Amino acid sequence: MADDNDVAHLTYELLKRMQTQFTRMEVELGDMKLRMTTLEGQMGDMISHIGHVEVQVAGVNRRIDRLEERVSRIERRLDLIEA
Repeated sequence: MADDNDVAHLTYELLKRMQTQFTRMEVELGDMKLRMTTLEGQMGDMISHIGHVEVQVAGVNRRIDRLEERVSRIERRLDLIEA
């Protein structure tokens, strides 16, 4: 019985650490998306002779990134994320 409790406790601790790491990775991925969106906007500004298509795409991507972040937070709050 003690061995089962030890294994369960170790498994629980491992899962907690993994959750912390996944959360940190999720934050870092969000930061990377923001940087990419910023770069897209800057590239669009620099390439003005092509038109404003790049700027528009960057704006759409920025909105999609924000929506993805909001949906992700909602899913976490409602425990809708699949294992």
